[in-house]
Amino acid sequence: MKIVELTAENVKRLVAVDITPDPHVQVISGRNGHGKTSVLDAIWLALGGGTAAKATARPVRDGADTAQVRLDLGDYVVTRTWSGEKSTLKVESADGARFSSPQSLLDGLVGRLSFDPLAFTQMPAREQRDALLSLVDLPFDPADLDRRRASLFEERTVIGRDVRQFEAQLASLPPVPDGVPEVEVSSAEVVAELQGARAVLADIDRVTREAEQARSRREQAQAALDAAQAALDEAIEAEDLVRWRVQALPEPPDTQSIEARLASLDDVNAAVRARRERERVAEAAREARDAYDQRTADIIALDREKELGLSSATFPIDGLGFDDDGVTYRGVPFSQASSAEQIRVSLAMAMALNPKLRVIRILDGSLLDAENLALVQQMAVEKDYQVWIERVSDGNGVGVEITDGRVAA
Repeated sequence: MKIVELTAENVKRLVAVDITPDPHVQVISGRNGHGKTSVLDAIWLALGGGTAAKATARPVRDGADTAQVRLDLGDYVVTRTWSGEKSTLKVESADGARFSSPQSLLDGLVGRLSFDPLAFTQMPAREQRDALLSLVDLPFDPADLDRRRASLFEERTVIGRDVRQFEAQLASLPPVPDGVPEVEVSSAEVVAELQGARAVLADIDRVTREAEQARSRREQAQAALDAAQAALDEAIEAEDLVRWRVQALPEPPDTQSIEARLASLDDVNAAVRARRERERVAEAAREARDAYDQRTADIIALDREKELGLSSATFPIDGLGFDDDGVTYRGVPFSQASSAEQIRVSLAMAMALNPKLRVIRILDGSLLDAENLALVQQMAVEKDYQVWIERVSDGNGVGVEITDGRVAA
């Protein structure tokens, strides 16, 4: 379905125009400010309803009270009339039948008439990306996905600094010698053990002295045996008793090893503290590394979510896609394609977006050189679309010339 005839009165800068357009490419030319753009806007206003009206301030020409656009689409005739700020819409079939819900009918016919393929090629890469995403029904919100990914990336960067700090701190700590106990040793316990050993030595020394004294008395008694047999018997008995006590004494303890252990306690406990510090830093490094790895896994999951969403999305034409920087075509940045390739792809997008009412509009068509204009003409004929192109008048008489809001004679 295409536009067979356009009639417009008092729409924006137009006074009155009646155009029977070419079935494939219709150029609307004129000098700036004479109403050529208003011709294309009239089409959009007639079909777009409230959305178009909100995007177009004051559709009625200054100085006029009413305005009207009539579009003959072959199967339907669309008439939209404005009176002040209010508008009415009438849609009739070719045989004159009227429809009770005319805007709903038009909404089912009109695709993305507002999509301008030439304007799309002129956008910065990020704006092209946003425009493409607005045309695609994705199972996720790209902006939300980007925000979540950026947040995870920032968190991972902070944690990564902690990982490097802990790992560097761990590398700077001395190794822990073998045999270091798990907990620090109490010096009070070792001192008590040393005091006990010294008490045993004192007992041994005292008993040894007693034995020596007993032996001395025995010798004296032996010397005086003749004088005091009773004293000798007593001394012998005492010596036997002491000998028994001497035999019952334990082996003398090694106080030197205990003293050596006491002297080394500071070194042992320092090693224990060093071991604890190393274990603490190692645990912190492990936890930071785990957190870093988790953020990496989360980022990979988000990228996978995006990849799955893209694989299930339907783009206007095959080969279109996007990345963080902008639109891609067949895996290559769209901006790297030639001017002709960009025009061809953008026009194909516009065609795919308008499958029923096969009408496309191009504003600022003066940017099209002769080669690209011929490409638009060729694609419009091959695909059977009608392209309306607005161009600044160059005096060559191409298309319909608009002067002071009217079709020039």
